[in-house]
This record gives sequence, structure tokens and C-alpha cells, in this order.
Amino acid sequence: MTEDTHTFGDGRLAASVRAHGAELCALRAGGRDLLWGGGDPWRRHSPVLFPIVGRLVDDTAWVDGQAYRMTQHGFARDCTFRWLERDETGCRLELCDTDATRRIYPFAFSLVIEYRIEQGRLRVGYCVTNPDASRVLPASLGAHPAFIWPLAADMPKDRHIIEFDQPEPEGVRRLKDGLLLPESFSTPVAGRVLHLDDSLFAADALIFDRPASTGLAYRIPGGPGLRLTWEGFPQLGIWMKPGAGFLCIEPWHGMASPVGFRGDFSTRPGVFHLQPGQEWRASWQVGCI
Repeated sequence: MTEDTHTFGDGRLAASVRAHGAELCALRAGGRDLLWGGGDPWRRHSPVLFPIVGRLVDDTAWVDGQAYRMTQHGFARDCTFRWLERDETGCRLELCDTDATRRIYPFAFSLVIEYRIEQGRLRVGYCVTNPDASRVLPASLGAHPAFIWPLAADMPKDRHIIEFDQPEPEGVRRLKDGLLLPESFSTPVAGRVLHLDDSLFAADALIFDRPASTGLAYRIPGGPGLRLTWEGFPQLGIWMKPGAGFLCIEPWHGMASPVGFRGDFSTRPGVFHLQPGQEWRASWQVGCI
């Protein structure tokens, strides 16, 4: 353990988390890496998306008629969190508003993230609190973990599947220049199964804005896999860069702004609204299967 990184586990699963971005930067089971290593062509591992998921039109948030510049996925992933707790099975970190964040996002907030490994599973919990006694806090939050793909070095990528807990017949949403297109597209999921291939992501992420499932298996039929579940996240994104060795499975509360959207920040799709003193909580879990 160093000042900036904390490593923990339970003998079956081990993880490392950095103070910078409160980012999960390693996940291992039986000496095998499960998380993307963060090299080219994407140097992150599992960034925290807050207070937006995706892009804003012109990278601009409008709040009460005033413009604030905020780039894709917000600023939390590039901030240093404060350690609240570190022990052998996990950690908790917090990010609060500062003068610098208020120049980007003019709201008071507390974001606490807890990582905990128990019985071979990692649980990541989020708590956003509105400490302002007189103002509603609008925000979005998303997870962005990048798991290795292929899961086994000798296995072709196109042998992998995602198997949802429920059938997913609803259409998916797509992006143009990082912004949400208005139409819905035919789902590539056949029943509960999505057959993975780089070509699925040539037009950026697959976005499930109303998934029936709150859990899935990412696996090689007859081979290794991961089981991922989530609570409190109504949307799900799946993304990778074609040709890269990772797959991001991303529970979200919120999405990119629609093409042409220039309304107030509080009216963006997927934003939650916290009254003074109110909390919002969500979590996801992952383990080997």
C-alpha cells in the first residue's frame, strides 16, 4: 500500500484503487488479470463518471442561464479523492466540491465511493449527498470498468458472449460525435445473448436506456467468465475501441446529451435531483464464474 494506491483482497480476489479519480486500477483472481491494464489505445481502467455521463453539447452545461464548460464524463475521474478508510478488504474515498469544481459545476456535493471484496466478489458502492441547505443538486453518475477481452489469451474474441439475466428485446441507442441520437436502433441481442464482435462498436457504444436486466454474465461458453450485477443504475452502456483488448460494461444513471440539446443542466436525460440533505446510492458487483 502506498499513499496514492491501496491494494486489498480476500485470498480469492485482489484489487487496487488509486486516490486519483478513486479509480479501480487492478483486479486479479488466481494471478490472472481481469481488468484492462490501461495502455494504448485507452489509458484508463475504470473511471468514475460524475457529474455527467457522456458529453454535453458544445461541452457546455447551462445552469440558470449561465454557461459552464465541462468536458466528457465530468471531472471526478481527474480529481484526487480523500481516503476515509483503508483496510485489508477494501477502502472508502470522498470527493467534495471546491472552488475549482464550482467554476465547472456550481453545486455543493459529497461523493463517497466504497470498494469491498467479500467471498470472491468486488462490490463498488456510490453515495452522492447534497449538503446545500437551500438548493437542489442535479447530477448523473456512471461506472466505466474495462475488463480484458479476450478472457483467455488463446481464445478468439468473437467466441465471447454477454448473457443477460432477462431477454432484452428493446432497441438500443447510439451516439453521433458523442451525443445521443434521437432514434432507437434494432437490438443486437438475440433473446438474452449478445455475441461480441469489434464491429458492434464501430459506431461507438451500445446504450441500453431501459434494460430489463440488472445482471449479466460476460463469458466464453464452456470457459472462464465474469458475473456482474448492479443496483440503482437504470441505464447500461457497453463499449470498446475496435481492435483493443478490453470491453467496458458500464452501469449508468444518465446518458450523453441528445443531439442539439441546450436546455438547463437539470433537465438532461437521466439526471437525478437531490433535495437539501438527500442522498443517492447505487452499486455494482463483479466476480468470477
